[in-house]
Amino acid sequence: MGGMMGGAMFKRTASTLVFKDLVGNDDLSPELVTPYNPPETPNADDLIFELTLPSIQIPNADLLLHADCNEQEVVCEISRYVPRGAEVDSLPAHFIGSVQLEGGGISLTLVLQTLHNETTQSDTQPLMQSKLNLPLSQSGTLLTEVVFVVFSRVPSIVAPIGSDVLLDCGFRQKNSIPGQDVALEWRIQHRGNGRKILDIKARETETDVGQDLFVDREGTSAEADLLVRDGNASLTLRRLKVTDEGTYICTVGSGEFQTQQIVQLHITQPPHITLSEEKLVFQDSTPQKLSCHCHRYYPLDVQVEWFSQAPSEEEPVSLSKESSLSSHRQHSDGTYSLSSHLHLRPDKNPPGTVITCRVSHPALETLSDATLTVGKPDPSKIYIYIFFTNMIYVNSLLSMKLVNEKKSTFHMQSN
Repeated sequence: MGGMMGGAMFKRTASTLVFKDLVGNDDLSPELVTPYNPPETPNADDLIFELTLPSIQIPNADLLLHADCNEQEVVCEISRYVPRGAEVDSLPAHFIGSVQLEGGGISLTLVLQTLHNETTQSDTQPLMQSKLNLPLSQSGTLLTEVVFVVFSRVPSIVAPIGSDVLLDCGFRQKNSIPGQDVALEWRIQHRGNGRKILDIKARETETDVGQDLFVDREGTSAEADLLVRDGNASLTLRRLKVTDEGTYICTVGSGEFQTQQIVQLHITQPPHITLSEEKLVFQDSTPQKLSCHCHRYYPLDVQVEWFSQAPSEEEPVSLSKESSLSSHRQHSDGTYSLSSHLHLRPDKNPPGTVITCRVSHPALETLSDATLTVGKPDPSKIYIYIFFTNMIYVNSLLSMKLVNEKKSTFHMQSN
């Protein structure tokens, strides 16, 4: 836990977050929830936030309960929060909490509001939390309720170039006021640059939903009526380009609360793989060049390997160390191309040898192979080659003989 937004600044401190009413959410039963056992002796130095959700349902909350079974870690951070129009030290106190599942899943940003201590028959003063100076419950917890939450059920998404994608974002609020303005802003940040791509200020009237809309990217939309009535703040992006990749920030403001959620968008395009030759036949002892072309892929991470397997071999043999790579070529659409070259010798690659170019890339679900088989030379072409070789040899001999005869004639005339 750390200080934030005008609250008292202090070092990070280990804290515990206890969700008390998750069983009130859909599809959750008490049998799924591990009961929380507070410390036997309350300690003023402990930071234990006990959350109740009296009227807010957290979507996909069961993922938090199943995190251990799915070998996922729940990452949580809590800071002080000051609502709009409130004083820094006013009561009730507010906190903002970020809860994420590592490796994918639900991501939450919660606004917590402290509750009054439960009534007791004792006249003793409640134990005060040493760092926050706030009263603790009899079990030593800081009682709070969730009054505002912004969430994403898909905080990271991968989509191909040219497709349409929905960036999931939503919010819930306790005791929202009918007709109250809801503000939604989507921003993109990538490689140090950021810009606003959509801004909506929506309100529900007696007949429909009014809105003020700003859009900075063609094919971008969010639904104002879904935002106001259902808390759906999702963003639609159509006809994705490489330049759409980045970190998207969904910021929702309603009443005195405003917070945000982050969605990562990764763009991909699998490489199109071709070989420079459809057939490979050695007519003589001259090595031949074979190229493997990887066309228009994204992102840049691509790996090319070469293998050969002669008819007499049981396993493929790697030829990657004998290959060379061209530099990456970037196209106007942001995709890349690359070629790998290999020189093959006939003595090491007899007819029937299978040559394989194997490509791996994040956009490929499995390794992609391009293969060809070394063919047998055409006997007629070999005969023609030998014939022309012999003709060249005979012509060379005749030329040498004529030169010698001319030299002899010139010598006799001189005498």
